[in-house]
Amino acid sequence: MWIKRNKMLLKRVLLLLVIILLVGGLAASGCTARGNVPRGWSGGTIADGTLFLASMEGKLVAVDVSDGSRQWEPVTLEATASGGGFGCAPKSKAVAIYGNLAVEGNLFYVGGYDGKIYAFNSISGALRWVYPRQGELQPIVGGPVVASGKVYIGCSDGKLYALDAVTGDYQWEFQTGDKIWSTPAINGETIYISSFDKKLYALDANSGSKKWEFEAEGAIVATPLISNNTIYIGSFDRYFYAIDATDGSLNWKFMAENWFWAKAVIYDNTVYAACLDGKVYALDAKSGDKLAEIDLESPVSSSPVVVGDLIVVASEEGGVYSIYTSNNRKRELLDLEARIDAPLGASQGVVYVHTQEHETLHALDVQAGVVLWTLPLTSK
Repeated sequence: MWIKRNKMLLKRVLLLLVIILLVGGLAASGCTARGNVPRGWSGGTIADGTLFLASMEGKLVAVDVSDGSRQWEPVTLEATASGGGFGCAPKSKAVAIYGNLAVEGNLFYVGGYDGKIYAFNSISGALRWVYPRQGELQPIVGGPVVASGKVYIGCSDGKLYALDAVTGDYQWEFQTGDKIWSTPAINGETIYISSFDKKLYALDANSGSKKWEFEAEGAIVATPLISNNTIYIGSFDRYFYAIDATDGSLNWKFMAENWFWAKAVIYDNTVYAACLDGKVYALDAKSGDKLAEIDLESPVSSSPVVVGDLIVVASEEGGVYSIYTSNNRKRELLDLEARIDAPLGASQGVVYVHTQEHETLHALDVQAGVVLWTLPLTSK
């Protein structure tokens, strides 16, 4: 009994250290001894056969998903101010990028930890515009979304910004009560954003006026999942919530053993919520009843994806698993033996995994369980 209790205590301590490193490291911009380079963990965004990704060194890459070849030479974002505002030595000016890139038409959009929003030509990688034109905002951690001619992005100053997608001109802003690290989600004319002030907000996407707010018991950094007029989102209070999208009322909540960081996915009326306690919870979308818990034995901060009738999820320790939705059993596809924080990307049965150590982009055929190609992303 004594041994069992101490093993449980050790596991909790190690998990706490992981969380401290995850949050504290991001807040300090994730500088490392190797050249004091800020370290981001962007996931891949796929559009028209091209995957757009930011490396941990602030390099923007466009990759042909069929073979992993580069579409154009990587573009490096560099901070204009000395030290870049990261608390790093000015030896490196690379801009850390944590959120996924957004793609719309012939442009893609990037939020930088240097407090700037960028738009690039998706065909050539050429810079189109930057906001603000002069100076910078506070650090940006979440990614942008694009809809109805606007780019929406949250900032550590607690504001959600709306910009003209073509020109980058300011449209409106909405102030929350604390910093925003999450990526917004949009449905029709409503945009949803969460904040460290423990609230989820529903805003008019055209004007930025507030429709409603929902208050949790802890900070929220997850991106909302929207399905069947319901918002599904987890919090640092260990609860996973289902919220009515019309008025912000609570439908149900489920308590796990630790924080929720990743965006959830849904398949056939079952919500799959990955948690920092190392488990993926299968919850009935209507009632919140727990149908299963799948233990990956390692925290999960990377957002999973749906591939056919499978849920594909990656643990921080580098294991990549598929979960069969028919019986909620897991299968290990492979162990990459490298840390995974970035959200997974998926297209046509292939999952794209961005690993940190020996930074690499992996293309994984889910059904066959084999790696189709890999692309090293670190500088030589």
